[in-house]
Amino acid sequence: MASGAADLIWQLWNSGEVIDKLPEDLRPKTRGDGYAIQTELAALSRKPIFGWKIAATSSAGQQHIGVSGPIAGRLLAERAHQDGAELVFGDNRMRVTEPEFAFRLGTSLGPTDEPYSVDEVLDAVSSLHPAIEVPDSRFEDFTSAGEAQLIADNACAHEFVIGPAAEMDWRAIDLKQHEVHVECIGGDAYGGIGSNVLGDPRVALQWLVNEVTALGLTIEAGQVVTTGTCAEPLEIEPDDEVIMDFGSLGRVEVAFTG
Repeated sequence: MASGAADLIWQLWNSGEVIDKLPEDLRPKTRGDGYAIQTELAALSRKPIFGWKIAATSSAGQQHIGVSGPIAGRLLAERAHQDGAELVFGDNRMRVTEPEFAFRLGTSLGPTDEPYSVDEVLDAVSSLHPAIEVPDSRFEDFTSAGEAQLIADNACAHEFVIGPAAEMDWRAIDLKQHEVHVECIGGDAYGGIGSNVLGDPRVALQWLVNEVTALGLTIEAGQVVTTGTCAEPLEIEPDDEVIMDFGSLGRVEVAFTG
């Protein structure tokens, strides 16, 4: 089941097509089923994964997509881009960008007998980056697809843009109080804050690490963990330019073509 479902999702992702739901014989019933499909999906990539992501880090976000809590996904290397990237808007149906605190690991974290503490996870981090996620789904109505199918759908991962590593001592900052400015040039502009991400981006990082390692997987040194949107998702259209300004932590930009 897992490989067949992964093959179908991969085809949809690359063609820009969507479906109502996976066929009954391929449809995951549990979170574990969903993660098994996601693992097979990542194996179809030609490169080692770039990192990991979290979806639904707020109660409003969880209610919106019909999940019981956060879900984890992979960031594929072929869909990871550097600051200032120009991306094709294409058939994106979610039509939003999200400002995110992204952490790069300097030390691998693998399965353990006990969950990792926040401090243990932070000790493994080498750098903090401002980032932009551009999510999308392979389901026509992602709000009713259900938790297991959304996990199989790689937690709505699509494109990811990472900014330069913060030059200042980010460990001295209370990230849950750190403010972010979100702007679409010539359009909407508003603020966000670190506490929108499970109360604290560092807690979101810990959650992701424990979720992934509980599956028997290792987050490798050099991989990035992006921790979910810290502001209301910014709606976008073709030809938009987006700036996410993290103040003293830096900024990251992306532009979209039709």
